[in-house]
Amino acid sequence: MDRQYSKHVQNKIKSFYDNREASGLQRLQELVTELYLAEGKKRATTWGYIEKALAKTGMKADRIAHLREKDDPQLLAKVVEELIAK
Repeated sequence: MDRQYSKHVQNKIKSFYDNREASGLQRLQELVTELYLAEGKKRATTWGYIEKALAKTGMKADRIAHLREKDDPQLLAKVVEELIAK
């Protein structure tokens, strides 16, 4: 379906896709904070979100599994810092 968007909407769409990576990294930073505070079932749910967000960055599945196995928020924070530095 071809849709005709107004110039304003086209700019919003372009802006979204231009800033998608930065938004994803910011979300990862927020998830690290949530992980520090989470316990029990909430912690497992938070890890699910983290795994999906890390996969979107292009990180290999074995490294994501290693981070999940360690379950260390400090280690995850360092990985996120590395991603931001790229």
